[in-house]
Amino acid sequence: MKIISMIPARYAASRFPGKLMQDLGGKSVILRTYEATLATKLFDDVYVVTDSTIIFNEIVTHGGKALMSKREHECGSDRIAEAVEDMDIDIVINVQGDEPFTEKESLGKLIDVFKNDVDREVDLASLMVRIIDVEEIKDPNTVKVIVDQNNFALYFSRSVIPYSRDASAEVKYYKHKGVYAFRKEAILDFYRLPMLALEASEKIECIRYLEYGKRIKMVETSVQGVEIDTPEDLERAKKLWK
Repeated sequence: MKIISMIPARYAASRFPGKLMQDLGGKSVILRTYEATLATKLFDDVYVVTDSTIIFNEIVTHGGKALMSKREHECGSDRIAEAVEDMDIDIVINVQGDEPFTEKESLGKLIDVFKNDVDREVDLASLMVRIIDVEEIKDPNTVKVIVDQNNFALYFSRSVIPYSRDASAEVKYYKHKGVYAFRKEAILDFYRLPMLALEASEKIECIRYLEYGKRIKMVETSVQGVEIDTPEDLERAKKLWK
């Protein structure tokens, strides 16, 4: 089974433009993420795939591997699909470029999903972490996920799901961490299928898989880390890095 990691990287992020080139402990955020992914030693290859010559040059000048996208893309999954279309691989793991605290344990769990999936029931796997902070649960920037008894995703939303109508019910809330592991054929299907209404409304790309009947296995992790979406996140990351 050939397994690679792709790190999609846009320079012009809507909420924090240029965030991937911000300094984090003497290196850029994207370089930190690339090096952390490489350091896990879980992959046959690791690439950054980008639409930006700035990011491309940042990686290759530091000895890394980077690919330039040939077309404009709406989301990271589309960018990765274009890059892997002609590659001889089985599994590709999408590590977000703003995740400099990427670590081996969580990624290893995603890989194990496919190693143990002898009946090929899983199209893709992703990470979730339990959250208890009320403000984070309410925050539309925090994507929540609900799962069935076997931890297959039922739905993702920026809204509060599940809605706790009965305060006595023991409800757990899970944050979706934007790290995906795909079978190659699943991500190519995603690339070829048009966006539908729910994905367009929520602006959550993995909803497309659910709308087309794909199965997403969610893996719980206790590693929270810091996703750098805002300048405030960057300051938290700097403190954590120290």
